[in-house]
Amino acid sequence: MSRRQRTISLEAEIEGHGLFTGQTVHLRLKPAPPNTGLVLARVDLGPEARVSATIQSVAKRFQRTTLVNGETSVETTEHLLGALAGLGIDNLYAELNGPELPAGDGSAADYVRLLRQAGIVEQEAERPVLAIAEPVTVQAGDAVITALPGPDELAITYHLDYGPSGVIPAQVYSLKINPDSFVRELAATRTFILDTEVPELRRRGYGPQATYDDLLVIGPDGPINNTYRWPDEPARHKIVDIVGDLFLLNCDLRGRIVAMRSGHALNHRLVRRLLEQAAGLGSLVGSALRQAMDVTQIMSVLPHRYPFLLVDRVIALEDNVRAVGIKNVTINEHFFQGHYPGTPIMPGVLIVEAMAQLSGVLLLKKLVHENQVAVLLSMDKVKLRKAVHPGDQLRLEAEVVRSKARTAEVMARAWVGDELAAEARIRFMLVPPEQES
Repeated sequence: MSRRQRTISLEAEIEGHGLFTGQTVHLRLKPAPPNTGLVLARVDLGPEARVSATIQSVAKRFQRTTLVNGETSVETTEHLLGALAGLGIDNLYAELNGPELPAGDGSAADYVRLLRQAGIVEQEAERPVLAIAEPVTVQAGDAVITALPGPDELAITYHLDYGPSGVIPAQVYSLKINPDSFVRELAATRTFILDTEVPELRRRGYGPQATYDDLLVIGPDGPINNTYRWPDEPARHKIVDIVGDLFLLNCDLRGRIVAMRSGHALNHRLVRRLLEQAAGLGSLVGSALRQAMDVTQIMSVLPHRYPFLLVDRVIALEDNVRAVGIKNVTINEHFFQGHYPGTPIMPGVLIVEAMAQLSGVLLLKKLVHENQVAVLLSMDKVKLRKAVHPGDQLRLEAEVVRSKARTAEVMARAWVGDELAAEARIRFMLVPPEQES
């Protein structure tokens, strides 16, 4: 059952220091119109320094959820995401003047209090709903998280287990997630680390201002200079992290999540898998994932043909602002005959070309109704981060970051599994068909 989208009625602000960077930051929360999601603006970097809270924006970081758009990044967003998801707030502008959100006491409680004080209001648009259609499991070593079909609600179970010699006893906690249960049972639970992990964090330069009041540091006898708020507080907080990472779906999830030893990286993988499953099954998550394109439909939009067509399938085309595509890399590709034939590697320039082609699909589908075509103008901040080999599947992502009357900019990324293979900021000129060159 769907509901109406929500935002806050008044602006609200808070100041504090980031847990990992230690920098003081001022955060202002503002109402946003329907279908905005969460948009974070780094006001210290200029008016264009914005990043949307989507799975495409997630960057690989140590034990936190960081959102990145080009050179703009916001660290440790999970507690704000958790508060928004827990309270059922969908649309928000967040302005901050530093690289990391305030940590508070290591919980989501400050954000919950701030958002409730600002007031929560319904909007006209409906919130998209994604019901888990069939089991999805992602695993890394002994960590695993599974999404299962279930009733018309979201229930999460977390198994925390550090093994027989762990300083935290094994814990299991389950909860049906709604605003009342989130506030009552989860919001005040705090980030925790083991005392044996502290030296490594200090060596990396993390937490320069962190004290025992900012998070739970747990030793053999329990929290150091602190006490648990619940006996199973660590397991409960892991559910807060999951709830926050699920916000990146930008829809309400229905079903059951069961996790053991999972963290942010595995949570992010699950979000990607759920969106891919929804696209493959034709599930309508609001207007998102409504359109998918096979290669025949792609060729009706793009002028490219074999061997230069480098997008096999478009699995998501979201409101003409974001697209997700697939390129299956096989040993039969023509370029492997002469490019490092002893150790076949996909040429980086062709990875970038594949990203540009998906960007073209995204823009051309939008512009066909406006009697314009997109002409590639420039590529900036091109980075090749991982070699791509036969047997890999490239997941291509393109998101419009700026669109004006005559130009458009797209942020494009290519992934192999959870590893970023390439990224680029691509600029197009929009011209009428008779001016196409």
